[in-house]
Amino acid sequence: MARTPIASTLFLMLILCILASPKATNATTDFSPRVEERQLPTAMHSAMDRVPRIAVGRKEADLIGADNRVLQAAVDYVAALGGGLVEVGPGEYLMHDSLHLRPNVTVRGVKGQTVLRKAPGVVSALVLDGDFGEQQITVADPNGFAVGYGVAVWDDRAGGFHTTVARITGQKGHTFAIDKPLMADCMVGNHAKAATVFPVVSAYHAQGARIEDVTIDGNKAENATLNGCRGAGIFLYGSHGMVIQGCTIRGYNGDGISFQQSNDVTVSDCLSEDNADLGLHPGSGSQRPIVRRCIARRNGTDGLFLCWRVRHGLFEDNVLEGNGRFGISIGHKDSDNLLRRNVVRSNKEHGVFFRVESLGMAPHRNRLEENVIENNGGAEIRIRGEVNDLVFRNNVIRDSRPQERNVGIQIDETVGPVVLENNTIETQTPIEDRRVPR
Repeated sequence: MARTPIASTLFLMLILCILASPKATNATTDFSPRVEERQLPTAMHSAMDRVPRIAVGRKEADLIGADNRVLQAAVDYVAALGGGLVEVGPGEYLMHDSLHLRPNVTVRGVKGQTVLRKAPGVVSALVLDGDFGEQQITVADPNGFAVGYGVAVWDDRAGGFHTTVARITGQKGHTFAIDKPLMADCMVGNHAKAATVFPVVSAYHAQGARIEDVTIDGNKAENATLNGCRGAGIFLYGSHGMVIQGCTIRGYNGDGISFQQSNDVTVSDCLSEDNADLGLHPGSGSQRPIVRRCIARRNGTDGLFLCWRVRHGLFEDNVLEGNGRFGISIGHKDSDNLLRRNVVRSNKEHGVFFRVESLGMAPHRNRLEENVIENNGGAEIRIRGEVNDLVFRNNVIRDSRPQERNVGIQIDETVGPVVLENNTIETQTPIEDRRVPR
């Protein structure tokens, strides 16, 4: 029987499909790893194109809320999946505790629109001594303290790193449980106190975390001071490889950005202004920091404070202006750093200040290149202590204010070799060298 044209066509298509099938042609898809594929350094798989992601917002988001709890829920969810991205929508989020960053989690806001505001704080005296290692405190006035809130505890002898910053996990009358042991004896006789103050963003041992494009409102007027060893608008401790990018920190009753014992931290394109203490505070052995294109202005003390053992860092293209003490301060074992193309101007005291340190602890071999240092309150650059082998090259050092009697570079008697090359110095006294010629 003759086939109809339609039947012939269908028969031909069937034959073609059979011939084109992998089984017919013995062709297979090659899923084997390509030469460029590598397992991640700390995981048993290679990089993926899609990672965990969640959106947080005051509306129209995966998680909806307006305080630290919704932010923390999102961060912890992504962290439990091994890391990823938390996107925080515009609006103000009230912070009764820190946003605690986690390893390999990126928190990204909407620049200029995502605001984390520190809640008003309360302070109360302790009525029982807080003993080292104890995980509870008893306060005179419990009003304003609540489960889930952040809290700091200290006394007149237990400040700095001995200040305890923790979270309240329970309450029984005037007594509160906290999630960390006290870092020191906090004695009633030494005016021990507790306050609901904490970093707005905190990262302890959060390797590889990132915080981007958020604004921190420190609400300075309604909060007690928290020192930069344990607090700041953004505070890192033991968080190697962290990135802080595009953030604004203003009005915190303490430092703007502080990172302690954290290696290979990068801070870029950030603004730290109107904070009570330091603008930018790398310290306590933080090695190889990179701070670039940041502005620190109108802070209570220094714009950029290199604390202890900050070494092999790069500080470039920053603006340090109008701060209440020094533009840049360098001291204890802060050696082998490069500071270049920074603008340091109109600070209350010296523009760049090398603190007094003995030979073994002095900040040797720092290089300042292509900076503009101008119109500061003291000598534009003041070098003290037993420091050696500083290099100042291609800097512009000047005082353009009329009738000001200023010094460009002041070098104390104890200072060792200093290299001065191709600097432009326009001050009444270009160099005041108090060293005795040898």
